[in-house]
Amino acid sequence: MATQRPSFPVRLTPTASAATRGRVPATLVKPMMPSTPSMASDAVRARMVQKLAAQGISDPRVLRAMGAVDRHRFVDSALVNQAYEDTSLPIGLGQTISKPSVVARMIELLLGAPALAGKPQERLGRVLEIGTGCGYQAAVLNQVATEVYSIERLRGLHERARANLRHFRLTTVHLMLGDGMLGYAKGAPYAGIIAAAGGEAVPEAWVSQLAVGGRIVAPTHSANGGQALVVIDKTPRGLERLILEAVHFVPLKSGIA
Repeated sequence: MATQRPSFPVRLTPTASAATRGRVPATLVKPMMPSTPSMASDAVRARMVQKLAAQGISDPRVLRAMGAVDRHRFVDSALVNQAYEDTSLPIGLGQTISKPSVVARMIELLLGAPALAGKPQERLGRVLEIGTGCGYQAAVLNQVATEVYSIERLRGLHERARANLRHFRLTTVHLMLGDGMLGYAKGAPYAGIIAAAGGEAVPEAWVSQLAVGGRIVAPTHSANGGQALVVIDKTPRGLERLILEAVHFVPLKSGIA
């Protein structure tokens, strides 16, 4: 069994990958965008949020969260002009930062957990993110959850996320280097679990670490050979599962690289 090493807490004041193995270049741990470019103004981010609303994202908590986090700080400086476009961008090690629309859609689904039914203004409780990547989704989750545990199996991305999130001074986001397929039992039970990598099925460890009233949102293999989003609710009566739209994520893998 792979070990999991907690990292430092990192604090976002109000204003989330598994693939290639191997050694990581030293440059990978530097913050992706150390300074604020002129194009990355509040207006540019506001236009991104307007487009998300036009695409069907309606939860005001999600729209506020997407508008509060500087996405340009999580992408390479050479790609910063595309930071607020609805596109995925490379972050190294064969991984990408998800499209804003995908991040918003999955977090909106997460906020539909049974425990929050009829509570449109409340934050979700403790959340587990599988696949930290560059740290962007963890920063957005911090806006809608009381606490975020995020686990990454690729050491280079784990270090990159630490560097990227340091700017935000978070205290309620905890980064771990470990095997995401095992979840993170020390932080359980979770009100929500969200995954940025897709496997054959949702691991049983995630289900066991989910609180009653909680929800899992994750990509899984679909019948046609692709991937689809699955939503799993844990209710007093048992598990309720819903298969949604087709998606494309990196494969879910075990171990640490």
